[in-house]
Amino acid sequence: MNDKDSSNISRTNWAALEAMQDEDIDYSDIPPLTDEFFERATLRIPAAQAHQLVQIDLDLLRWFQSQGGEYKALINSVLRRYVEQGDEQSAV
Repeated sequence: MNDKDSSNISRTNWAALEAMQDEDIDYSDIPPLTDEFFERATLRIPAAQAHQLVQIDLDLLRWFQSQGGEYKALINSVLRRYVEQGDEQSAV
């Protein structure tokens, strides 16, 4: 892509698109998603997001979520405290 391509003005009628209702959209040419599709499907996560993934056991996740508020921030603070305590113990 060059500068000329990125400076093109969209000819999309955004007002008409925003005004459309679901019933105005023709889905007839979209094939149904079958069980076979999902059996062959693979999850692809962009590299920028992949480094942030951590697998957490479901029971632990539910416990953090049950604490209310921002459970992700709570998980982060618990991990940070654990790391900082580990640093203090290794310094002794």
